[in-house]
Amino acid sequence: MLELSGVIWLLLVVFVLHDLEELIAVENWLLKNKGSVMEKAPRWLRGMIEPSLSMSTAQFAVAVTCIFVVLSTAVLLTVSTWEQRTFFPFFLVCLHVLFLHIFTHIGQSILLRTYTPGVVTAVALALPYCLYTYIRLFTEGVITWSLVGSTLPYVVFIVPVLYGAHRIGQFVSRPAKT
Repeated sequence: MLELSGVIWLLLVVFVLHDLEELIAVENWLLKNKGSVMEKAPRWLRGMIEPSLSMSTAQFAVAVTCIFVVLSTAVLLTVSTWEQRTFFPFFLVCLHVLFLHIFTHIGQSILLRTYTPGVVTAVALALPYCLYTYIRLFTEGVITWSLVGSTLPYVVFIVPVLYGAHRIGQFVSRPAKT
């Protein structure tokens, strides 16, 4: 059985593989499906999502890199302070975000009735990884339902990080003016 620290490090592997699927597919998929997404999106959401529907692969890659830095920090701090569990809640919040993110992919595919970038690895890799990790953490007494409940609200603090990462991607990878 894999050491628990190895399970924690696997978060980065799962993230990279999942986002690789998105990176490969996102730009072409958006070009073909932007109209359908805008048509099916609730009116109140359209203004918020429209800028991300014109995202290039380069812009998405910058955003993914920013998020990878945050996740790498969480994993590194968690593993390096494992005995004290000082940064474990940071890792747990990241795990919650990944777990919840899976359902955004599933929901998008159901709503749009088509493949959406990331749904395959969300279901085939991220979902089993998250379930396995939660089970291991519960089984080994590292987490309790109380700890899960107390860290879940912090997921909302990740939303500005994700938004900021996408804004950085849009800023850094703007097309050059001619």
